[in-house]
Amino acid sequence: MTRYDFIVVGSGIAGLTFALHAAKHGNVAIVTKRNADDANTSWAQGGISCVWSPEDTFEKHISDTLIAGAGLCHEDVVRTIVEEAPAAIQWLIDSGVKFDRRVREDGCEEYDLGREGGHSKRRILHARDTTGREIEEKLLDRVRKEKRIDLLEHHFAIDIITTGKLGYIAQERCLGLYVFDEAGNEVLTLRSDRIILCTGGSGRVYQYTTNPKVATGDGVAMAWRAGAEIANMEFTQFHPTCLYHPQLKSFLISEAVRGEGGRLVGKDGKTFMERYDPRGSLAPRDIVARAIDSEIKRTGGPCVFLDISHKDRDFVIKRFPNIYETCLSVGIDATREPIPVVPAAHYQCGGVRTDLNGATNVLGLYAVGEVACTGLHGANRLASNSLLEGAVVARRAVGHAIQTLPPGLRDVNKIKLPEWESGEALDLDELVVIFHNWDEIRRLMWDYVSIVRTSKRLQRAATRLRNLQREVQEFYWNFKIRAELLELRNLLDTASLMVESAIRRRESRGLHCTLDYPESDPEGPEDTVLRRY
Repeated sequence: MTRYDFIVVGSGIAGLTFALHAAKHGNVAIVTKRNADDANTSWAQGGISCVWSPEDTFEKHISDTLIAGAGLCHEDVVRTIVEEAPAAIQWLIDSGVKFDRRVREDGCEEYDLGREGGHSKRRILHARDTTGREIEEKLLDRVRKEKRIDLLEHHFAIDIITTGKLGYIAQERCLGLYVFDEAGNEVLTLRSDRIILCTGGSGRVYQYTTNPKVATGDGVAMAWRAGAEIANMEFTQFHPTCLYHPQLKSFLISEAVRGEGGRLVGKDGKTFMERYDPRGSLAPRDIVARAIDSEIKRTGGPCVFLDISHKDRDFVIKRFPNIYETCLSVGIDATREPIPVVPAAHYQCGGVRTDLNGATNVLGLYAVGEVACTGLHGANRLASNSLLEGAVVARRAVGHAIQTLPPGLRDVNKIKLPEWESGEALDLDELVVIFHNWDEIRRLMWDYVSIVRTSKRLQRAATRLRNLQREVQEFYWNFKIRAELLELRNLLDTASLMVESAIRRRESRGLHCTLDYPESDPEGPEDTVLRRY
């Protein structure tokens, strides 16, 4: 059994930021189920929002966030994160992250700030169209050089060990973590009373998503099983513009393309967004995604198009090199023709319920980044606020963990933790069952819990998911651990939480649109909060 002062699960911007700050106060383990750079952060294209220009103000950024969040944002959270953004950005810059710069007409150099849907000002710092990759590489390089951080790649976090699970009546507290070491094919017991979930989102719950394969809702599922509160899981953001092509089903066309003048058009080449919102193609994502969904259903076409071919060719290639090259690889020249696009599951706006410091209702358990629900995003995330949330809250979480659970006062370390036992479990000889159930969940969620919902569809989804849970639970206990089985289990728990949350919200608000309750509740919005026990 290995003991750590902090265990971080996940290796994106939130996890790496926390680990680097926490290493000043103790030893840290970063547990990540694939290679360290296989994180949602690596896939982020657009950038990170921050009030950086003298023409912008905190109040404008706060207002834009609240408007996009459709009345469900926690204003105190929004204000704090927006106001602490410059310090978090400066730390990234000091860590080696290179955001794009430009030369002004007067010859002076400044950061090249982009604009995206829902933003009233240019405030997106970016590194071409691969901002996430730049951040991931620079922070990961620092982590690998830090002697007090153990980076455990290909280690899959299974479950959080708590006092409640061991039968203690006192306040629910973290004690450790069971982790599956794929290389050694064994389950390890890691002890720590400070566990930080930074596992990203759950886009792979859906058949069509912009997310990488690692986004299977692991953190939400683990926190749920540990007794943490889960909030607002009905709000899944569908990115309006995923490339529509059989060879590249998960490639995102950044919102920044619309921010730089890209226009959404139908197959007739005419713009249509003005019929849905006066902001046109720069409307927030929930509005744009529903508009595209409506246009596809109205016209019977398989997709719509994003056209930036009217802009200067050199500008497009320089500003969006990754998008340009990727589209060109499948025969689409974005400088000469429109790009076929469709909506796809993109971002989890709900998650493990936390305060501004990432703290949950389970003492010692934190959640930071997309896995968490701080109240920043409300019913719909404002573009490029996600990387910002991870950077700001991770820093706050370290301070809170040190103050709340200082060294020398952590008596839980005396509690004996049981080692993992497989018992009579058999070796899994057929993966076909796992893959079949995985496919069924993703199709079911896409058909019944997608952009536009109905009560009947949600009830059908809930019934089938309950049956699947019984099957998978039996499978889980009868066979030895495999990464594929762990992902299926987490995927199913997360999908069930999404459906239950959607059933409970009897209104349409932000990303949750239901034909049975088309209006927003006039009495005002409330968070949907679920807890296992």
